[in-house]
Amino acid sequence: MLPTLILAALALAFALMGIGALVSPTVVTRQFGIATLTPDGRSEVRAVYGGFGLAIAAVLVYAIAEPDLRTGIALTVAVALFGMAAGRLISAALDRSLSKVAALYLVIELVGGALLIIAR
Repeated sequence: MLPTLILAALALAFALMGIGALVSPTVVTRQFGIATLTPDGRSEVRAVYGGFGLAIAAVLVYAIAEPDLRTGIALTVAVALFGMAAGRLISAALDRSLSKVAALYLVIELVGGALLIIAR
């Protein structure tokens, strides 16, 4: 039961992120101090946050429907989240700065990854 709840909650979070990024890419970038985007910038946000977010949501839902694949899917998404967190930590070390927004997303990525390890 708990693994299903974790997968469903994270699928919903990724779906909301994906839809939000597709509809309004600057909602994503404004959080990081980027107020305007070029068409290429909007395309990048829609692809990485939008399309990728929806794809991750879909595979997490699939993991609920196909328990035999749950371990592989949960582990793969967890590693992706941990990779994002590592990128933030490397950036913080190189820039000697970690904003509150970046720190919040770092925590979200680490907690999400840990929850997926539990759910597997």
